[in-house]
Amino acid sequence: MEFVYSLPGLLVAIVFHELAHGLTAYALGDDTAKSEGRLTLNPLKHIDPIGFLAMLIFKFGWAKPVPINPLNFKKRKRDTLLVSLAGPISNFFLAILVVIILKSNIVRNYLLTQMLVITLWYNIMLGIFNLLPFPPLDGSKIVASLLPDRIEYFFYRYERYFYIILILMIYTNMIDRILSPMIYLVLNILLAI
Repeated sequence: MEFVYSLPGLLVAIVFHELAHGLTAYALGDDTAKSEGRLTLNPLKHIDPIGFLAMLIFKFGWAKPVPINPLNFKKRKRDTLLVSLAGPISNFFLAILVVIILKSNIVRNYLLTQMLVITLWYNIMLGIFNLLPFPPLDGSKIVASLLPDRIEYFFYRYERYFYIILILMIYTNMIDRILSPMIYLVLNILLAI
């Protein structure tokens, strides 16, 4: 039953996250995602099967990243920053929407309530996790976009080492120690509002 409860929330969080990246890139002049059929709510276009299974089992996984070509942007750094922020912002927006639905008491069915709670959790978790400054997460592109060109070059040149740091943090459970307090802080703020 936990799998049944988790599936819709996970799909909603992933699909809207990736779609937000693609739509923002498209609005800023890059049609790469559109030309590859990724501007869609169809989950099959956004899910990496192994990453999705890992997310369900290990609570850590990945989706197919939406392809973008920063060379199509008018202002490469600014537009890359906006595209990178779009995914996490969409997750926080969905989390706020779910809180509004839960607080309004319009859903009285236990199963639907559980699904909404899980959807809330996945969106907060995915939004926060993706803001971490490690490749391939959105946070790394946000940081790189804010760096002066010379330092940005070195950041991208040595980004493979940041992958190792992220993997070690996941393997040693340090990522949970970082994310859990932030997830509960955001959750408590949303519920308090």
